[in-house]
Amino acid sequence: MRFNKASKEKTEAELSNSRNSSDTDIETVKTDDVFGTISEDGPNYRNVGWLGTTVLLIKSQIGVGVLSVPSVLSVLGIVPGIICLWIISGIICYSDYVLGQFKRRHPEVYGIDDVGYLLFRGKIGRDVIAVMYWLFMTCVAASGLLGISIGLNAISSHGTCTAVFVAVATIVTFFLACVQTLGKISWLGWVGLVSIMSALITLTIAVGVEDRPATAPQAPESWDKNLVIFGNPTFTEAITAVSALVFAFTGTPAFFGIVSEMRDQRKYTRSMLLSQGFVTSVDTVVGIVVYYMCGQYVASPALGSAGGTMKKICYGLALPGLFVTAMMFTHLPAKLLFVRLLRGSKHLTKNSPKHYAVWYSCVLGCVLFSYVIASAIPVFDGIASLVGALFGTVLCIQLMAGMWLYDNWEKRKSTTTLLYKFLLFWNCFVIVLGSFLMIAGTYGAVIDIKDSYAANKGASAWSCRDNSS
Repeated sequence: MRFNKASKEKTEAELSNSRNSSDTDIETVKTDDVFGTISEDGPNYRNVGWLGTTVLLIKSQIGVGVLSVPSVLSVLGIVPGIICLWIISGIICYSDYVLGQFKRRHPEVYGIDDVGYLLFRGKIGRDVIAVMYWLFMTCVAASGLLGISIGLNAISSHGTCTAVFVAVATIVTFFLACVQTLGKISWLGWVGLVSIMSALITLTIAVGVEDRPATAPQAPESWDKNLVIFGNPTFTEAITAVSALVFAFTGTPAFFGIVSEMRDQRKYTRSMLLSQGFVTSVDTVVGIVVYYMCGQYVASPALGSAGGTMKKICYGLALPGLFVTAMMFTHLPAKLLFVRLLRGSKHLTKNSPKHYAVWYSCVLGCVLFSYVIASAIPVFDGIASLVGALFGTVLCIQLMAGMWLYDNWEKRKSTTTLLYKFLLFWNCFVIVLGSFLMIAGTYGAVIDIKDSYAANKGASAWSCRDNSS
């Protein structure tokens, strides 16, 4: 990356060419740096309050990610696992804060691809980051579809072919994701949050009350939890587990799309801190309690740890939340494509045939790709680790540090305060750390997926095999 004032002013001028001014009554028309003129003759893309934003931020992180935390503790051990979880949470929280400040300074930025345009000074940077973002979001949606298929299998006792359940999840997700504005679907965030929290609370109680988890030996003899306080994993196992923790906090790429539709973007930091504190607390409590109760027999996703009837109840409660996760991570990459295709055009905010044709095509393309991924890599832990390492680190860690450097690099000769020097060092360190996690984590995830197929722990592509057991 090169950071200099001249290139910064040039690229900002190029990126903001979509701004549109208007002398029309501000009571009925609003001018936005991204969406242009917003009137009553079209969808309102700036209509999400700070509380709705908080829920959407929470839901973008609490979903399939938290369900892998207990199994991570079984690999790393309780103490190293929780320390790693808190460290990753702190780094992501800092990244989320930088994101909000960057958006305030550059209101013309809509998605993380626009950040790539600024940082790498051109369309190539934008296109590379856009592809990474799109792949990341659709792969997270794929893990949501896979989670839904696991839930449907659990509830129905494998009532039909798993490939059919994945297809059903895909169809429902498509129709949910077709709603055009986050303001209209923020209530679904509440539904998803209540759903997944109800399932997690029920799971936590169930594993504490039941005699033994579903995957433990069911014979009347005693069983050994074999709890690990300090694990002794191989490098591949350790880096794969850390990548799964990164995946548990990788809602950050979705934050740009959410904050862009806030009514008052000045309240973003409030929403972000509330959501990050809540998510970290839930991941910590659920991870410790479920692993402590299940030990070596903890399942991934964690909802499978409950035995018998409780397993079905937990998945039944979680299904709406899993659908909302799949919906959000389909809606947002589709919105990115939609804005890029129609930005600067009257069709972006006008209810025209072209407007709807482009929007529905974008949603359909995203959900079909997620369907292919969910069907081709039906290994839950594998998808979580691979996505977290390959895309999550770049989009949640390195780019955010790059955003701080972009805005502050030119101060390095004039500012000599200890705080500035520390932040300069910190952001450079974060880029190096994120790069290591990306390379090592991707290697570990690929090896883990390969081993899962070799050991027949996971089903084959487009399989009818029950994936809930």
